[in-house]
Amino acid sequence: MEDQKLPCVLIDCIGEKHGVYEEHVEFLKEHFCLITMKEYIENKKILGKKIRAIYMWYHKPVINEELLQSLPNLKIVASSGVGIDHLDLNLLSRYGVKVSNTPFIVSTDTADLGMALMLASSRRLVEGYQMAVSPDTEYFPANWLGDEVSGATLGIIGMGTIGYKVAERAKAFEMKILYHNRKQRNKEEENAVGAIYCKKIDDLLQQSDFVMLAVNLTPQTHKLIGKRELQLMKPTATLINISRGLVVEQDDLVEALQNKVIKAAALDVTYPEPLPRDHPLLKMENVLITPHIGSATKKTRHLMMENMTESIQAALTSLPIPHEVLL
Repeated sequence: MEDQKLPCVLIDCIGEKHGVYEEHVEFLKEHFCLITMKEYIENKKILGKKIRAIYMWYHKPVINEELLQSLPNLKIVASSGVGIDHLDLNLLSRYGVKVSNTPFIVSTDTADLGMALMLASSRRLVEGYQMAVSPDTEYFPANWLGDEVSGATLGIIGMGTIGYKVAERAKAFEMKILYHNRKQRNKEEENAVGAIYCKKIDDLLQQSDFVMLAVNLTPQTHKLIGKRELQLMKPTATLINISRGLVVEQDDLVEALQNKVIKAAALDVTYPEPLPRDHPLLKMENVLITPHIGSATKKTRHLMMENMTESIQAALTSLPIPHEVLL
């Protein structure tokens, strides 16, 4: 199980629902002695002292104070993806544990998915596919229409790396681009994509045909979009969420869609994930939902794994940690 020459790294499991990908294991074992949670639980006294890093994939293993107390030599938690809302940074800091994530690696794929959701929702691709393959279809109705994307107004809430890449793609569709962010981008960056800054989120919501959420989940963005914000949107507008489910007050979204306050929603994220099978969002024709696949491409997931490996190695050799998450 253990190679004394390699540092011990705790993982949740290999394969299964949320485990490390089996195709990644060979690479990881070249650099680390991998210890699964099952192995650790069965031999806490010995392995607890040897574990120096946690490789967190799909937010697993769950880190709490009991676990941290049992890992006296833990140096770093390397977490996959951008979001860190699943981690208690203050708790980790009290134990002197560093944290890293993989923010820039996922941005291209997530921006691509944001555009895919906008196009699929506006042009009703899922409904169209179902019509085209249905055994009951005898003709295609001439009045079955979607909405234009080219030339429409896109409002991006959160103009970080992902949001900016969305803007780059939207420019190619000749969209008018509005954005709201904690900090305004510099004029050169704005001009490059033709983006207009909205200091007030209300202005963006009122003007946009499509509103795309690309923010991190923080206390400030928790349920950022609720009843008031939805009522500010056009009745012909679509809400697209590629950030986190909890950025939207989901009950208010259901009500807004049912009452035609907004036209549609395209969601890569919900809460919980997956939704209960009887949830009203799953029954609405004007809702498109994907299973949180923003970064889900083979290349990106491999790069995430490599980046996490580099961060762990840096932490264990007292070098600067790539993409360290700071309080």
